[in-house]
This record gives sequence, structure tokens and C-alpha cells, in this order.
Amino acid sequence: MSDDQTSPGTLWQAQPVLDRAIGWVAIGGGVLALGVALLVTVSVLGRWFFSSPIEGDFEFVKTATALAVFCYLPYTQVQRGNIMVDSLTTRLPARGRASLDALGDLVYAGVAALMAHGLTTGALEALNSRETTMQLQLLVWPAIFLCAVLSMLLVLSALVSASRLLRGGA
Repeated sequence: MSDDQTSPGTLWQAQPVLDRAIGWVAIGGGVLALGVALLVTVSVLGRWFFSSPIEGDFEFVKTATALAVFCYLPYTQVQRGNIMVDSLTTRLPARGRASLDALGDLVYAGVAALMAHGLTTGALEALNSRETTMQLQLLVWPAIFLCAVLSMLLVLSALVSASRLLRGGA
């Protein structure tokens, strides 16, 4: 394969900085998910053996899980790992399928932009109202804002992948 072609696994070779950033964000999501698993394990064991779970464990779990999911979305997009239903397009020529896939990526970018806008609005409202979690009284706006930033990264990922499809790349 020549240097100017890309395969699905190397979709971002022309954008190594963005590729690395998205990869590191996904790894961060994995670390968060592992942390959640460890936290739940320790909390359950503490509850069983000492009648003392980790206080506020559910608040950490829901926040870290949401962040982890948003960390994975851009990576899944650039790897073309999202579920696609192509039963109606299998008979189209490759260029037609690529155009429809690019259209799907543009729609996905639009939906992600709406999510980013809603999350940004929610983060600002939570900041202004000083909203906190119920048990530990942790501020909620930083997590919401991080999800908004990760949604913006998803928008960028979907736009770049649509552009590549339209240019004839994978």
C-alpha cells in the first residue's frame, strides 16, 4: 500500500498528532473503566467483610463511566467501529457507499455538536448553581464540561473521517 493510501487501521496517518491524542484519550477512558472496576470490587468487599463500603462509590462510578464512554467515542469513530446497517447499500459501487458513509459521518458530527452544545449549557448551569452530588457534595460541572470537550473531539473526528471518505480514503 502506498504512503498516500490509508486503510481503516491507519485512518489518521496524515494527522499523527490528532491520532495520538485520540488514542491517548481512549486509553484514559480504559484507565477510568479499570478504576471503576477496582472501586466497585473494593467497595463490595468492604461491604461484605467489614460492613463498610466506600462512601459515595455510586457517585464515582456514574461520573467515571460517563467520562469513559465519551473517551471511547472519537476512537471508535476514527476506527470505523460504530455499528452500520448496510443491507440496502451492498449493491452500490464503492464510491456510492463511501458517499453514504460520509453523509452518515456528517449527521453523526451534527448530533455530536448538539450533544456538545447541550453539555456545555448544562456545565455552565451546574457551575452557576454550584450543583453538587448528593452524598459527597462534589461539584458536577467539571465532569459535564469534560464530556462536552470530548463531544467536540467526536465532532472533529466525524468531520475528518467524512472528509477522508469523500476524498477516496478509508
